[in-house]
Amino acid sequence: MKTEVLIEILSEELPAIPFLKEEPKILQKWDEKLREYFLSSEFEFFYTPRRMVLLSKSFPLKQEDQNIEFFGPPVEIAYIDGDKSKGLSKAGEGFVKKCGGGEIGSIQKDGKEVLYFCKKQEGESSANLLPKMIKEWLESLSFGKSMRWGSLPESFIRPIRNVAVLFEGRGLEFEIFGITSKLQTFVHRDCGFEPRVFSSIEEYKAILSSNGVILDPKERESKILSEFKSLESEYQIQIEIDRELLAEVVAITEYPRAVLGRFDEEFLALPQEVIITSMKENQRYFAIHKEGKLYNGFVVVINSMSQSVEQIIKGNQKVLRARLSDAMFFYHNDLKKPLESYDLSKIAFVEGLGSIADKVERESKIAEYLFGDNGCNPNCLSRLLEAVKISKSDLLCEMVGEFPELQGVMGEYYALNEMKNGVALRDEQIARSIREQYLPNGEGDSLPSDKFTSIVALSYRLDSIMALFSVGKIPSGSKDPFALRRAGNAIVRIVSEQNLTLSLKSLEEMSKLCSYANFEVKRVWEFLLERIEGVIKVNASILRSVVAGGERELSGIVKKALALHQVFEGSDKEALVSTFKRVANITKDIKEAKEIKEDLLEQKEERELLECARKIKNAKYENILEYIQALFTLKTPLESFFDHVMVNVEDEAVRENRKALVYQVYQMFLEVGDIKEIAI
Repeated sequence: MKTEVLIEILSEELPAIPFLKEEPKILQKWDEKLREYFLSSEFEFFYTPRRMVLLSKSFPLKQEDQNIEFFGPPVEIAYIDGDKSKGLSKAGEGFVKKCGGGEIGSIQKDGKEVLYFCKKQEGESSANLLPKMIKEWLESLSFGKSMRWGSLPESFIRPIRNVAVLFEGRGLEFEIFGITSKLQTFVHRDCGFEPRVFSSIEEYKAILSSNGVILDPKERESKILSEFKSLESEYQIQIEIDRELLAEVVAITEYPRAVLGRFDEEFLALPQEVIITSMKENQRYFAIHKEGKLYNGFVVVINSMSQSVEQIIKGNQKVLRARLSDAMFFYHNDLKKPLESYDLSKIAFVEGLGSIADKVERESKIAEYLFGDNGCNPNCLSRLLEAVKISKSDLLCEMVGEFPELQGVMGEYYALNEMKNGVALRDEQIARSIREQYLPNGEGDSLPSDKFTSIVALSYRLDSIMALFSVGKIPSGSKDPFALRRAGNAIVRIVSEQNLTLSLKSLEEMSKLCSYANFEVKRVWEFLLERIEGVIKVNASILRSVVAGGERELSGIVKKALALHQVFEGSDKEALVSTFKRVANITKDIKEAKEIKEDLLEQKEERELLECARKIKNAKYENILEYIQALFTLKTPLESFFDHVMVNVEDEAVRENRKALVYQVYQMFLEVGDIKEIAI
């Protein structure tokens, strides 16, 4: 038998950001609770700022009856001396007591005869189980910080005001979080403050929808986006839709309405990132563009059913004006101060690693090394070191103090605005490198635009990883407080995109220049190799094969792994691996290459294999993919060789010559990867 069930947890307004972080797990945790209590069923989850709601149209009235099995000790020790006629031993008596009496039998289990007891357990009523399940489910939700209210020992993200449980058309009454559950709900505050009683899911939904509460967050989002389109059409504007901000306003509104506000044009003198960040972070406003430029307007999503919104708009405009006035004040103050004048020694980096000034000094040494190791134009070195020197200065400016997410962005603006006798002190590339040192900031994010800015970005991250590893701040399990895995992913992407040199040897050289204490450079190299797998998403064994081969450069490893992956995806993987593993096995005991003596090549298959190998070795290739594709054409002559040529013949000279031929092929493959490491 099934019934409809509604569970509503009514609370004070839920803070959007911590709630949204947990929201994907909320229904999942309820499903786990259902399985735990043998009441699995389909539920939907909805939320508004003041409520979390679980709905099911087919919830079991009770648990299924279950057969509970008990397996005891082996018969040989369950009875005295293993003899049933002598009665139960202490072990056997203990099992009987555990089973609560009843007829004990025996059964074969894992090759032994053991005591066995089975009893039928009648399923418990769902109505009796739901209160306990709901409490355990609420306690399992993790929103970060929680709070207590009144004299309750329990805590939750916000005070709970009511729990309504509809079951079989009636309300379940029980005590939870210091309150007695009641089959009632509350509507939008614009529509009243009195509780509304209901007796079905349909009635519940009707009460909410007719009183200013859109229960489904997807419907609220759809309403917002529809109103955005209407505003865009009416005012010929383009609203910048930030998906994170959209999710946030959906979470804080029950009846969302999009309205247009404006701010004074004078504030457009601010960098647009400042305006957009101030509107988003402080007020949850959406920025507007018109004719390709930032427009002196904003869209605010209000939670109101009022017919007149003029006062709401005026209030929001007044608050934004104050915010932008502060930002203008910070901006003009910052412009007066040269970037080189900031004292970075005042900011600590990490305990044991000095200040940000110390970090910048290490980054300069790394940048200079990377610059020389990658064959850059020597005339650019002084500009590169200047870029690194001022790259962290904006951390101390007033604007970044207000909006930390604008670090790098403000540094670029301030670098471009520094003048001497009316002439710009720095070029656009130096300024751009300050912003781009933080790119990419996540998967899919854009990369630094050129080799110059890439070296600045690499220096920043390489020092962070090597320095933190040197003081034991190494990611483990799910813990990565300094986001070093993300930094490692960024290094892999930048090095690959710009084809920059980075190897274990170069890490060793940079670590010496920076004098990291207690430093194992090999651990950093292995850490970066681990990050490759997460970045390029290829078969892990393909990556292992490339690492085990002759490639020592990070960018080369990435390119070869991607090319190998592409070749294998379009081929008979098993046949390829089988053929080339045979090559590896035949040559496993050979330590060095030997000269191939053509006069000892007795069969045409030997000569054909040598000729094909030489053609491939001497040819020119556009890229590594072409070379690998050419290498794999050796499959046919190799198979012919193995089918017709006996390698381990009695004649030692012929035998060793044939091994040398196969070893030469193996060495050619080692330039790409050790094929025997590949598992398909």
